[in-house]
Amino acid sequence: MTKATYEKCAPDDARLPAVLDLVRRSFAYMEDRIAPPSSLHRLTVDAIARHCDTGEVWVLGDPPLACMFLTEKPNRLYLGKLAVDPSLRGRGIARQMVDLAAARAVSKGLDTLELEVRIELIENHQAFGRMGFQIVRHGTHDGFDAPTFYVMQKTVAELS
Repeated sequence: MTKATYEKCAPDDARLPAVLDLVRRSFAYMEDRIAPPSSLHRLTVDAIARHCDTGEVWVLGDPPLACMFLTEKPNRLYLGKLAVDPSLRGRGIARQMVDLAAARAVSKGLDTLELEVRIELIENHQAFGRMGFQIVRHGTHDGFDAPTFYVMQKTVAELS
């Protein structure tokens, strides 16, 4: 796929309801595979608008074909809710989004990208691994005795 143009959303962006729909459709495949259920069930248009104020929400297209949420944390940029329309998977859009996240990290003086991936979603571990992310630790959701997710990181210098 050719290099796409991504736009940063403002809190009043008319596309926010479609962003919520995109994330729901894109994450639907994991519904019966993960425990506990995704935080997606608590996500609302108002919450996305707030994230536009406190972090960044980037989208491709109108209506959105891909999106990601970025949150600045100490010494790193957290990449969350990376979603690509299911009909467009496998075309390099996720990699372009990771590259955009890396550019945003550099602009903020950060050298690390971080994300979380559920332990059950082996194909996601592999996809992010191909983009240079490495598992650095695991975490456990409240109420669970065993780890439920991995934290993966990538230094910006490793991005192509």
